[in-house]
Amino acid sequence: MKALNSEIKLGAHMPISGGFHRVPEETVKIGGNAFQIFPHNARQWRAKMPDKETIIKFKRNMKKFGIDEDAAFCHSGYLINLASPKEDVWKKSVDLLEKEIRICGALGIKYLNIHPGSHLETGENAGIELIVKGLDEVFKRTDGVDVIVLLENVAPKGSAIGYNFDQLKKIIEMSAFPKRLGITYDTCHGFDAGFDIRDPDGVRRLLDEIDKTVGLERLKMIHLNDSKNPLGAAKDRHESIGFGHIGRDGFKNFLSFDEIRRVPLILETPGGNEEHAADIKRVLEIIGE
Repeated sequence: MKALNSEIKLGAHMPISGGFHRVPEETVKIGGNAFQIFPHNARQWRAKMPDKETIIKFKRNMKKFGIDEDAAFCHSGYLINLASPKEDVWKKSVDLLEKEIRICGALGIKYLNIHPGSHLETGENAGIELIVKGLDEVFKRTDGVDVIVLLENVAPKGSAIGYNFDQLKKIIEMSAFPKRLGITYDTCHGFDAGFDIRDPDGVRRLLDEIDKTVGLERLKMIHLNDSKNPLGAAKDRHESIGFGHIGRDGFKNFLSFDEIRRVPLILETPGGNEEHAADIKRVLEIIGE
């Protein structure tokens, strides 16, 4: 069995309960040729390095099932908050992010996606300074590990940082290691932040905004999610493709752009492998239209 034969890189966030080595095969089974995984239990501070046998099996199956290295991603754990003013949380976040980068490096996964963080009402500038401090510390510790951290745009909820591209730009420009930073664009988060991708002008404005701030060359992954809530709602509730407020026609418009289709598309829609298989099929139908 081989992965989807397409220039489009498309897949979903995959479970790792069966082991890292199962992910490439399970990806192909649901019709994908790209995937995202957690490098450990996302709700725990603990993470351990994969053993030699696990690494060998994973890399062997990446080749066997035709998954390109640029189509494999990790997503950081939920507990990490590099913007936290609480010293113990910040230090644990830095330590765990370092471990995640080392896990990615061992598996040969090139990209690690993170939410920039939440400043917990201490202010955007203070939060960004802590994020940069944390990232730079991690990059110093992992010098020589070929992993790029992707800063994901988030919904403008509470004191979250990263809901606009100027914030992401500040983080990248302030870092001493800008070459180790890229971005992920989440369609649900962006829609909740007011980026309307349902018409061509809206997508063009989005692409222009990305290009003039961080640069389109830094866009390495798109989280392809519909939204349960209307434009600008700031709620961050994902919906299956075509069943939310972006809708099938909205994604048909969004996916008609060459700049979008060149980027790996990863679903974080509700459900498990069965539901993601249906979403992948639907996305391919939309692209085919």
